[in-house]
Amino acid sequence: MLGIVVQLIISWILLRVFYRESLGALGITPSKSRMSQLAIGFIFTAILCTVIQLVDSALTNTDWTLNENLSVLGTINFFWWNVKSVVFEELIFRGALLYIAIRKWGAKTGIILSAVVFGIYHWFSFGVLGNIVLMLVVFLMTSISGLVWAYAFDKTKSMMLPIGLHLGWNFVFNSVFSKGPFGNQILIPQTDKANQLTDVLSFFVQFLLPNLVVPALTFIFIKFILKKNANEPL
Repeated sequence: MLGIVVQLIISWILLRVFYRESLGALGITPSKSRMSQLAIGFIFTAILCTVIQLVDSALTNTDWTLNENLSVLGTINFFWWNVKSVVFEELIFRGALLYIAIRKWGAKTGIILSAVVFGIYHWFSFGVLGNIVLMLVVFLMTSISGLVWAYAFDKTKSMMLPIGLHLGWNFVFNSVFSKGPFGNQILIPQTDKANQLTDVLSFFVQFLLPNLVVPALTFIFIKFILKKNANEPL
């Protein structure tokens, strides 16, 4: 949490120095429209992630059991950890630096720069630096999503929709289906190891669906939100 506070202070300083703006320039002041964007972004990617995990489970004969040690407090802690990690990343990649880049070089350049840096950042957070193949895979996996989330920030003039989209995916993936860095959380997989995906199916379900199809659907969804809320105040 201290890291987020430090980020907010640095963001405020950068915005003041470059454009004499406050943190309000990042669209983080709550409003009906922004909180709606946060909620529907979360729900949308949470549903997409759930569908993909269920497809994967059906193809691999994986059953899921509720963690016997799960508690209400534990679930809240899982969710809070995802909130902190998402907000931390969003403040870096869809916060003051993206705002400044868009103002300085235009939306297209700013969005692309944000996505590229987001992909490179995950070489370090995923620990794949030095493995060229994994570096390429991780870059593609993360930069495409970063591109769409940066687009969401530019078009809504707010961090709320990117945070919702990012959090919905991360919470379901990391905590609901226990595929994050901390192992078993809410649901625990019971996998039939004899029924693994073929290379082609594995590539489709575990790479193409989450890293190409999901960002494409998210982009369409963002366009829909923008059209629907065109006349609503931010």
